[in-house]
This record gives sequence, structure tokens and C-alpha cells, in this order.
Amino acid sequence: MSVVMVTEFDYLFKLLLIGDSGVGKSCLLLRFADDTYTESYISTIGVDFKIRTIELDGKTIKLQIVSVGPSPGLGVRGGRLHRSQALLRLQWDTAGQERFRTITSSYYRGAHGIIVVYDVTDQESFNNVKQWLQEIDRYASENVNKLLVGNKCDLTTRKVVDYTTAKEFADNLGIPFLETSAKSATNVEQAFMTMAAEIKKRMGPGATAGAGEKSNVKIQSKPVNPSPGGCC
Repeated sequence: MSVVMVTEFDYLFKLLLIGDSGVGKSCLLLRFADDTYTESYISTIGVDFKIRTIELDGKTIKLQIVSVGPSPGLGVRGGRLHRSQALLRLQWDTAGQERFRTITSSYYRGAHGIIVVYDVTDQESFNNVKQWLQEIDRYASENVNKLLVGNKCDLTTRKVVDYTTAKEFADNLGIPFLETSAKSATNVEQAFMTMAAEIKKRMGPGATAGAGEKSNVKIQSKPVNPSPGGCC
């Protein structure tokens, strides 16, 4: 099945969600795009793609959001992955390096904003934020907007990364910071709206990204064999 959607918008922003496996990137994406949450999210390929159109300051902004990161089996040196995404037909070729370096430059290319996600109950995922930021510096455009997100803030009794520590870290880098919960929907909308507003502000009042024109997005459905797993 092939469907062509014609959409009008003032801005087109490409957003990327990155971070360690299990921090909840896909759950954040699902909560923002579909306002849904599941404890047993099925991720077959470690790559999720969603589109949502928002209104901001009287402008229509189309957000193309890709959530991608290391998932089980991808952190093997020399490993390669060839699979198809059921939502949007995409081909990815990921060369596995270290756990936090399994994304190639193609994922960063053209991104207007990148959201780095860690798990507030997982100290290692926060420690690895530095490596993710290094990947952004290496592969993304110099002026790309960044946002740091500490997910799973609803798990207060298991929290090991306190708000003050993460906020100071982000402030020192000049990066906006929010704690979120995909489960309770805390600050999820605010995180994506903050990113969209920051990108729009950077581009200035006279600049647009993919503006004005009608956009044709072809979506193809293709059966996949789902395998159970948590939010990546």
C-alpha cells in the first residue's frame, strides 16, 4: 500500500532523539506524536519515525522526528544492520562501534535540532551524555540546536541523577534542560515545543526551513516480524 499525503506548513524541522538504549526515547516520541504509552513497546529495528504538525507563534510547523540509538545487538564491533522501517520506508546501515557510538553521520545530517535523552535512574546513561554530545559535534551542523532531557522522572524512589547536577551540566554547555516522564506525560509536550521554539528563534523572523511549499510524503506499509522489547 502506498499513500501520498499533501501537507502545507510554514516550517519543516527535522528532529533527532539520541541516547543510550532503554532511556525511553521511543516512549517520548510516542507520547508526543500519538499521546500513547505502553510498558511493552515493540521496537524491531531501533529506529522510529513520527510526524507531527504544531502551531507556534501563529506559524504551522511540521516536525519530522527520528528516534534512534543503540539497541540490543548493535554494540558489536564491525556489526552491520540492514532492516526496513514499517512506518516510513527507510534504509539504515549502522556500523557498530562502542555502545554510545552506533550511529553514523547520516542520522545527524540535516537535523535542525537534536534531543539527547538519559534515564534519571541510570547513572551510566547520564555519564554517556558527554559522548553523545561529542558525536553531535563530530557529525551535525555547527549551529544545530540541542536539548538535554532526563527521562523517567516519575520513578522518584529510583532516581540517581539529581536535577541540580544535570541542570548545572546543561547550563555550563548553554543547553536547555528538562526532566520528563513519558509514562505520566510530564514535560513531554514542553520538551518538543521548547526545541521547536529554539530552532525557530535561531532561524530568525525572515527565515524558514522547507517553508510554504506543499510537501509530498510517501508512506509505505510493509509487514515486519515484531519482537518484544522495552522502549529504546
